[in-house]
Amino acid sequence: MHRTLAAQLPATTPGTRVRVEGWLHRRRTLASVTFLILRDRTGLAQVVLKDPAALAGSAGLGEETVVSVEGTVVANPSAPAGVEILDPTVSPLSEPAEPPPVELWRPSLAAGLPTLLDNAPVTLRHPRSRAMWQLASAGMQGFRRALTAQGFTEIATPKIVGASTESGANVFTVDYFGEKAYLAQSPQLYKQTLVGVFERVFEVGPVFRAEPHDTVRHIAEYVSLDAELGFIADHRDVLVVLRSALAGMLEAATELAPGALRTLGVDLPKVPDEIPVVHFAEALRLVAAPEDEPDLSPAHERALSAWARERYGSEFLAVEGYPMRKRPFYTHPQTDDPRWSNSFDLLFRGLELTTGGQRLHRYSDYRAALAASGQSEAPYEGYLQAFRHGMPPHGGFAIGLERWVARLTGAENVRQARLFPRDLHRLTP
Repeated sequence: MHRTLAAQLPATTPGTRVRVEGWLHRRRTLASVTFLILRDRTGLAQVVLKDPAALAGSAGLGEETVVSVEGTVVANPSAPAGVEILDPTVSPLSEPAEPPPVELWRPSLAAGLPTLLDNAPVTLRHPRSRAMWQLASAGMQGFRRALTAQGFTEIATPKIVGASTESGANVFTVDYFGEKAYLAQSPQLYKQTLVGVFERVFEVGPVFRAEPHDTVRHIAEYVSLDAELGFIADHRDVLVVLRSALAGMLEAATELAPGALRTLGVDLPKVPDEIPVVHFAEALRLVAAPEDEPDLSPAHERALSAWARERYGSEFLAVEGYPMRKRPFYTHPQTDDPRWSNSFDLLFRGLELTTGGQRLHRYSDYRAALAASGQSEAPYEGYLQAFRHGMPPHGGFAIGLERWVARLTGAENVRQARLFPRDLHRLTP
């Protein structure tokens, strides 16, 4: 007998004998009947035990024990999905499980976040926790599909590197066969180099930031959705591709994770046909910040997002033209005023989601930029080689996957959108 999944039971003809397998999600014992709720990757199934022998045989099986159940499908409007399984034979597939650290059958987990993270191998089984990563999985698939359809090639770049990507940023050092190396902060230098090979590239992979932030929006390792494309006019061409990637991620959420959307009660945003843009100088004026302010604070980002919702009906807003002094050395300046950059941050529901823009592409400009920032060319020799041999005007962006999911779901802490988060205090489990 083939295994039937919980989600397939409603379409099963009543009276059919089936075999379901999964975790014992909950046991409800009444005077003359016991209900077992079985959980598999697709949902919940209700099993009804009345026979004394069957009741006795399952009595020692605690919640989270893995079991196989053979029984007959019958309709019951009050059961999960409107069906249940009668006359079952319950066979354990694992040893009787120890009681879980939290009650996974409850609609939401009442424990604090540290407890949930400490016990992640078990607490991630909760339907709401699983749903968070199902949205992340759909987002990665949507990102891949959207960019592949536009002629992008997926790449995989080194995560152990000989030089930091951005001077001054904190990096994790590693002993690489006796030499000092680093965990990659981003694939930035490699993805630019590979524009010279494939013209359009993207990567989905981990990045590492040894920044001692202990906030609800920062973690030390996260998944970065990176893209880089050649033969652009300026950063606005990059924003157009970013817009299509976001639309693809939302389409994938609807198509691939509808159950997760329902479980979490997610209100998906609509990506406008053209994302509204405001210049950094104007953004400072809108939030009444000093005109020499070098960056936007979290409060500024929230205020600008509220302004975009009111003025444009958009939950997305691109702030372009950040000061060059706040951007990495490879950033292209604004052509008519080199104080500003051809770069942008994309705000989504009050938080910076994406940084992107146009890069320098002439070798002479790189030499000048590195000299101006006081950096030696030597650590960047492999990177600069691409520019000595001709590179097109290009640019790109990076989306933090966990921030994306946290914003979609309204999670209070980005750690809720990560399977096993790493931060200032956490290296296990």
